[in-house]
Amino acid sequence: MDKRIVALIAVSIATLIYGVNYTIAKEVMPLHIKPFAFIFLRVAGATLFFWVAGLFIKQQKIAKEDYKKIVVAAFFGTALNMLAFFKGLSLTTPISASVIMVTSPIMVLIFSSIFIKKPIEKQKILGIFIGLVGAILLITYGSSSNGTATNSNLGNFLVFVNAASYGLYLVLAKNLIAKYHPILFVKWLYLFGLIFVIPFSYNELTEVVWQEIPTKMYWNIGFVVLFTTCITYLFNLYGLSKLKPTTVSVFIYLQPVIATTYALIVGSDSLNLIKISATIVIFFGVYLVTKEVKIRNKP
Repeated sequence: MDKRIVALIAVSIATLIYGVNYTIAKEVMPLHIKPFAFIFLRVAGATLFFWVAGLFIKQQKIAKEDYKKIVVAAFFGTALNMLAFFKGLSLTTPISASVIMVTSPIMVLIFSSIFIKKPIEKQKILGIFIGLVGAILLITYGSSSNGTATNSNLGNFLVFVNAASYGLYLVLAKNLIAKYHPILFVKWLYLFGLIFVIPFSYNELTEVVWQEIPTKMYWNIGFVVLFTTCITYLFNLYGLSKLKPTTVSVFIYLQPVIATTYALIVGSDSLNLIKISATIVIFFGVYLVTKEVKIRNKP
């Protein structure tokens, strides 16, 4: 089979996993396991997985000065973004969370402008403004009558914090990812992330009554740890090695579609006018941000 087709299939599967993850993780939290405890399981499982995977790659030494950069990247890319995401998801609904996550490209552009002084064209500035207006609309008025949302406003805001944190991580980690083998980088990323996560998750871990958790929830936990955290990373990594980054980035638009479809099928969420309107506004803003601006040559 053509390698490009295999790469497209891999990225599609990763996107499908991300899409259904919103509902699957939501089923576990906060009834059976609180969000911070769940994140400990996710990060600890990924740390073990990638350190074992690291045994099968060519060994490479990390420069001393880069360890500090990896620690900072781990805080924003593993600890803060995951803790904020699962806490937010436990308070809001799968559809709202998946839509707000689409703002990540906007945050990448903003942080790229701040930290690496990348100029922003007028079209992209307009896209940032429109996208953020959509996010604020969803955060402020996107509450749901669905019983799974206990505090939609706070939950939506925390998911936005997650998207911003992940956007900052992508900017901070760009050079590190290019410099080191991806498995080598991510095994240290998750190890440092685990150290950050432990203080926040310890109390919630001690509250978990493991024997009372239904078997189905253990399957959900396993899905999040193995598939959402580890398999998606490997599949996206393979996709990036065979496809253009712009091609892979387009798949982020499919996540809310999959998340919405799955949530509606299983009855874990519902749609309303605010969600639909905010989604359209956010998508339009992200489109303007990610659309290449044609440079016109002056006569």
